[in-house]
Amino acid sequence: MPNTKSAKKALRQNIRRRERNLERKKKMKTVIKAYKKLLAENKKEEASKKLPEVYKTLDKLAKVKYIKKGKAKRLKSRLAKKLNTLQLNTSQGEKQ
Repeated sequence: MPNTKSAKKALRQNIRRRERNLERKKKMKTVIKAYKKLLAENKKEEASKKLPEVYKTLDKLAKVKYIKKGKAKRLKSRLAKKLNTLQLNTSQGEKQ
């Protein structure tokens, strides 16, 4: 238990920040998981509509420094790449 007034305030701040960070973590995971699920089910159109929401979430998290900007860019790039490969694979399958 904190003894000083400043330590009590720091504890309150830590509790609030932890809750906020857990919410952010949950949001990030659910958005990415939903997007990957659409890719796994080969739902290209729905996945391409979901991609801007994923971008928005990652950009917001980078803005508030929950994740670093580079990580946000890397995740966005990899997720977009998965969609592009899915679209290429299906379009090549249709041609043959």
